[in-house]
Amino acid sequence: MNNKYNNKRVTTALLLAAGTGSRLYPLTKSMPKCLTKVNGTSILERLVDSLNQQGFKRLVVVTGHLEHCIREFLGTRAGNMTVEYIFSPLYATTNNIYSLWMARERIHEPFLLVESDLVFDESLLDDMLYPDRIAVAHMQPWMNGTTVTANQFKQVKAFQSGTASPSNETKYKTVNIYSFSRSSWLAISKKLDRFISAGRVHDYYETVFADMVDSGDISLQTVSFDSKSWYEIDTIADLAEAEKLFLADTYKTTIRENVIPQPSARSMFRQTSRHAQATTRAFSGVRA
Repeated sequence: MNNKYNNKRVTTALLLAAGTGSRLYPLTKSMPKCLTKVNGTSILERLVDSLNQQGFKRLVVVTGHLEHCIREFLGTRAGNMTVEYIFSPLYATTNNIYSLWMARERIHEPFLLVESDLVFDESLLDDMLYPDRIAVAHMQPWMNGTTVTANQFKQVKAFQSGTASPSNETKYKTVNIYSFSRSSWLAISKKLDRFISAGRVHDYYETVFADMVDSGDISLQTVSFDSKSWYEIDTIADLAEAEKLFLADTYKTTIRENVIPQPSARSMFRQTSRHAQATTRAFSGVRA
């Protein structure tokens, strides 16, 4: 999908932040997942700071769960970026494919797609600033989720769910950061329309990307995230691990601080671990 836009630096970002973050409960009872703090700085603030450092001009956020918290936190401008919002009314009963579909009429230019539960070293975006790229990392034993295989030219050959892939091929974990050209996005939007019309609102958007890579409708170049730290935060245990990698930093942004204080990840992890152990003992008939 080569066109005149492919050599242009991407300056628009789409952030998917509609989910309930149920696996991070109780932190997400009173705030969206992206406002969870990693050593005193929220995931969202870290993301916005990284985008500002990389020269982004426009941020579009798909919201859902406790969306007013995100609006109050970001406002209409964050650093050098204008901020726009898309509310997904079905956020509680749909998956990220629906959030991506919601953006089809608001974005008409090349853009960076980012999930709102990621923390990463800002410099890892250096090679993601041009269209039709996918962030990946070598698969590690502790990782799970969607993987891809790549050819000798670092182009994605195929997507796989979890561990399903040929044993003789190197697997790469998707980091959930993509960049798309305008032509690729137009093709993806049409495919998303067909999926949503068919009622496939519970799918992951990777299902669409997988079909389109298989058919040759899009081509994605892999960008390695192995050189520096990144982490996807889905659970309290993930948060505790992320805090080992990302120490307290000072970010010079214009974001206002309106987040409800939370206990540390380590204390939350200890609490949830004790709860899990107590539950296991209860079901096994062992007294606490």
